[in-house]
Amino acid sequence: MELISVADAADPRLDDYRGLTDTALRTLREPPDGLYIAESTKVIARAVAAGHRPRSLLVQERRIEDVRGIVGALDVPVYVVPDDVAEAVTGFAVHRGTIASMHRPQLPTVREVIQGAGLVLILENIGDHTNVGAAFRAAAGLGADAVLVSPGGADPLYRRSVRVSMGTVFQVPWTRISDWTATVADLHAAGFDIAALALEDDAITLDEYVDLRRERVAVVMGAEGDGLSRTAIDSADHVVTIPMSGGVDSLNVASAAAVALWALKR
Repeated sequence: MELISVADAADPRLDDYRGLTDTALRTLREPPDGLYIAESTKVIARAVAAGHRPRSLLVQERRIEDVRGIVGALDVPVYVVPDDVAEAVTGFAVHRGTIASMHRPQLPTVREVIQGAGLVLILENIGDHTNVGAAFRAAAGLGADAVLVSPGGADPLYRRSVRVSMGTVFQVPWTRISDWTATVADLHAAGFDIAALALEDDAITLDEYVDLRRERVAVVMGAEGDGLSRTAIDSADHVVTIPMSGGVDSLNVASAAAVALWALKR
């Protein structure tokens, strides 16, 4: 790696990191085939271990040795900046001392992702990046083999999703669905039973579904508020609900995913 001291917040070499709190700028700077931002040495280490390539790093002095252990052998510029420059460039206090601009990898196909998987989590139209990151963390920690994300869902590689997931978006194989009908066909062809978590009158409880546990299961979760689409519910093999009490009708989607994955893990 090449250490480069930068003392001017206006330096164009730092443009990948500029104005990260501005949603419009993040949208422009993180296109599907462009770049994404990873924060903290732990997250960057997981990204690099997963084969992702950094474009550059923005590092505060105290983190140089940590970064050397992660990207020391790579041909990548490491911009060393004072705290005030890091904050002026990004728009927030960089408490963890390290940010990386990463090349986005090419996403695999649905068939490639589910090959060999036994438990798959599907996120349909979940637009909240915090929930997506938390769902990935649950998937990684509770034994899901893959995650599928619908076209209208939030980006798992969005800065906040990556941070909330603690970098587990790099651990669990995932891809974005392009066509729901084709995805259902691929899942059925691979022997998956599709379980839609929804508040339907004919839903069975999660305990009942666990007793029916098929060899390969795909759990479909919908956005809070709207829930799963009618299409997703109608194309499922089973509709499943988590019994609630205390006058609460449902859990946060990431919490519900964690409960379902824990119950279904082998």
